[in-house]
Amino acid sequence: MLGVGEKFPSFSVTATVSTDPKTAFKTITDLDYAGKWKLYFFWPKDFTFVCPTEIAGFGKLNKEFQERDTQILGGSTDSEFVHLAWRTHHEDLKSLPFPMLADIKRDLCGQLGILDPNAGVAQRATFLVDPEGIIRFVYQTDLSVGRNPEEVLRVLDALQTDELCPCNWQKGEATLTV
Repeated sequence: MLGVGEKFPSFSVTATVSTDPKTAFKTITDLDYAGKWKLYFFWPKDFTFVCPTEIAGFGKLNKEFQERDTQILGGSTDSEFVHLAWRTHHEDLKSLPFPMLADIKRDLCGQLGILDPNAGVAQRATFLVDPEGIIRFVYQTDLSVGRNPEEVLRVLDALQTDELCPCNWQKGEATLTV
């Protein structure tokens, strides 16, 4: 698995960006959203139980991430058509404000080192990537355990201070001085 300090890999995938079949799909690459922070998070499978809770959780915080000049990009190894069907039929995903990446060739997940060796799907992994394309935070849980979007936002806030931040630091609190 790629880690902190490594370059996020180059990629080009089709993403589902809306529920309108005429405008639902868009090609997204690592060059999109230049100059922004990026939050990439991956889930194992569409039409499951834990995944939509996380996806909706990140969706609810999208405004807060945007205020921090950060683009959210979620994805799995499902196709763009599966993403479209899921978004269309799952109430919590209909108005999702960020793209759902379709890594059907498993190229991006493979480069990241997050393909589950037993299930053959994306592991539940999260990457915060700075505007220069460097991974600054990695968070991974077991396939059966959802992650905490608020914690990812907290870490982004800490990273964006460029200061030393103590345990459980929250935006607005004092950072450490040496």
